[in-house]
Amino acid sequence: MDFFTPDYWSALLAIIVIDLVLAGDNAIVIGLVARNLPKEQQKKVIVWGTVGAIGIRAIASLLVVWLLKIPGLLLIGGILLVWIAYKLLAEEKEHNVESGQSFWTAIKTIIIADALMGLDNVLAVAGAAHGDFSLVIIGLLVSVPIVVWGSTLILKWLERYPIIITIGAAVLAFTAAKMMVDEKFLKGFFEDNPLLKWGVIIVVVVGVIMIGTWKKRSKQNQHTKSE
Repeated sequence: MDFFTPDYWSALLAIIVIDLVLAGDNAIVIGLVARNLPKEQQKKVIVWGTVGAIGIRAIASLLVVWLLKIPGLLLIGGILLVWIAYKLLAEEKEHNVESGQSFWTAIKTIIIADALMGLDNVLAVAGAAHGDFSLVIIGLLVSVPIVVWGSTLILKWLERYPIIITIGAAVLAFTAAKMMVDEKFLKGFFEDNPLLKWGVIIVVVVGVIMIGTWKKRSKQNQHTKSE
């Protein structure tokens, strides 16, 4: 993908939005893990824990970009990403993580938690990058300050502007739909039928937003009635 093309910059923008919505959740976990450590150790734990987590995520992202070139996996990855986008809208995430008892225990906990929670981020970034490794690296560089310094700010943004979650879910759904229609054995068919291609993309994005929003509202109504 050429650095100066609109496709490159739109993909980069999608990756930044994905990182903002998904990496912020990991930042909260990092804050929870480090909260009971001595003040002088907290910053070190956050920095080194994040460095380790980003290193694992870099390897995983590059591996996923390579794996997505295998026939059929782009379609499977797209379907998984649709589910992730739906869950982002429909479910409230809990952060039941114990704070670290020691410096190295905290770092280990952060790396393991990020590796487990970061699977959605890795898949989304790899899908949005469309095989361009430079976009993966830039996406990771963007996620570093978000993870290290962004937890409090992002939490405030998400509480004050819940539309950010909807935008993030829409970007994820769009990325998922693009992955599915770009699958090798489907790509030729959709290139011959551009209206159908964009119809599928629109249906996926609108469907995820509508169903996810409806599910979340029904859960909130049930919760209100139970009180």
